Amino acid sequence: MTRRTATATEPAADFAWRTYDVNPDLRVRIAREMPDLTAALEAEVARLWDVAQARTGGRLFNGRVFSADHIAPALVTGHWTEFRRVVARMERPALADDLPARPLSAGGVVVGDGFVVFGRRPADAVYQPGEWQLPPAGSLDPGAAMADGHVDPLRQLHVELAEELGMPAGAVMSPRALCIVEHPGSGVLDLGIAVRTQWGAAAIHAAHAAGGNGEYDPLELVALADLPAFLARHAGRVTGQAAIFLTRAGLLPAAG
Repeated sequence: MTRRTATATEPAADFAWRTYDVNPDLRVRIAREMPDLTAALEAEVARLWDVAQARTGGRLFNGRVFSADHIAPALVTGHWTEFRRVVARMERPALADDLPARPLSAGGVVVGDGFVVFGRRPADAVYQPGEWQLPPAGSLDPGAAMADGHVDPLRQLHVELAEELGMPAGAVMSPRALCIVEHPGSGVLDLGIAVRTQWGAAAIHAAHAAGGNGEYDPLELVALADLPAFLARHAGRVTGQAAIFLTRAGLLPAAG
């Protein structure tokens, strides 16, 4: 989805993704208002946003997304932030100390009978372009907000499931939070959520073709036994969080 697109480039091959353990009943809560920025920083955010808009043909949308301030196993607290602040930090990672923008996304690991769902991101995406990703995935936005000040990642995952794969919420079951992974350059955070589906390959492909938004081309259902070969074949072209989520879900062996 376009609100999640970013402009960070991948660091060198030896970069490290940071992983945060979470409880199965992890909660996400709004704890403060969006902080003010200095006039100089506001001007820089505006400049970087204009740069990104020019590069993407003006297709970025400056909506509100959840930005994490504090991460603990039971609770993530944060605030709603403008997407343009997220983009600015992705454009200039050096702004991290001054610009509190760490967007949290809900990322699915959809597991069927002997397979897991992968999709290739668009080649013209400005965040992880052309890389294979575990769909669905999308930033937590106000649509996932609850009346008590919490934000529901599973609600967001169901929205992304329908938008990106054309599958209804009832197509998946047994959600399990895996961990949160942080991109070392951009500060983007992904909460991995494993879900199971009883849908077969034909039904998933048909739903994606009929109701998906074109985020992934192609969509591939990778046999669990073929996962190591798939990752090796696409080495360097798979999102960094994918292997971490697959390992946490028990679908790949832990590194020795």
